[in-house]
Amino acid sequence: MRAVGRVLVPVLAVLTVSCGGDDTEPVVVGAQESAQSRVLAEIYAQALARTGTAVRVETGLGGRGDVLAALGEGTVAVAADHNGALLAELNTGADAATVDSVTEELNGSLPQDTATSDPADGADFEPRVLLTTAGAEQRGIESVEDLGGHCAGLVAGTAAVPGLFELPAVAGRIPDCEFTATQQFADPGELRRALLDGRIQAAVLGGPAEFLPGGTDGLTVLADSGAEIRTENPLALVRKGVLGEQQLEKLNYVAGELTTDELVTLVRRVRDEGADPGELARTWLDAHGL
Repeated sequence: MRAVGRVLVPVLAVLTVSCGGDDTEPVVVGAQESAQSRVLAEIYAQALARTGTAVRVETGLGGRGDVLAALGEGTVAVAADHNGALLAELNTGADAATVDSVTEELNGSLPQDTATSDPADGADFEPRVLLTTAGAEQRGIESVEDLGGHCAGLVAGTAAVPGLFELPAVAGRIPDCEFTATQQFADPGELRRALLDGRIQAAVLGGPAEFLPGGTDGLTVLADSGAEIRTENPLALVRKGVLGEQQLEKLNYVAGELTTDELVTLVRRVRDEGADPGELARTWLDAHGL
């Protein structure tokens, strides 16, 4: 296991759970309404089930605060979230941005009854910054770091991505960048049109550019070294004392296999096509030998 996993094991009591007994109390995996939350809940639940654990997915949880309360009360044992957004919820003064620094600050900010799996560092759901290709070339901007000296002359637009975990305002904050003005758009499609029409000169999308309707033709997605915009990697929140070492290892294996492209595809299929998250999770776990 990775470093986070090694921290978890000593503080979690081992509970052997069998699928055979009728009186077995199932491990409850909670899910919020978003497509991403429901997909990840099914992946975590079915991964745990493959260790011989009795599990049940409970949907319809409210916001991040409600999830943390359910974990604290013990009505939910496992739930998914983004590491960066969770840190912002728990520690408003945190300034960590990279996977390692966010992990360190998050571990020090979690409630005493809660731990996490490893973050899925191959699944990068941090906000993306886009310029028109012509505008990026004209200004010599290739990365988020390059953007800093140009922000004062740009009007920016922002839009959340439907179907993903809610991100706090800090999620799209760019160090040393103060735009002339910032406009909030109702959806990513309108954000894209505004950028291409010249109504704004920069766009901050609340997730991967693959969620941008119409694609990125004529647009440039600025590279991020990982130290500019806070990372947003999926992870499992776990109530201490419920899962054993084998079960925690399974969640960490899942984290090691999740990628941005695959999770984007799963979320879009649930959100846009009404696909069954449980069926998608089963297929994904089989494909990765989990």
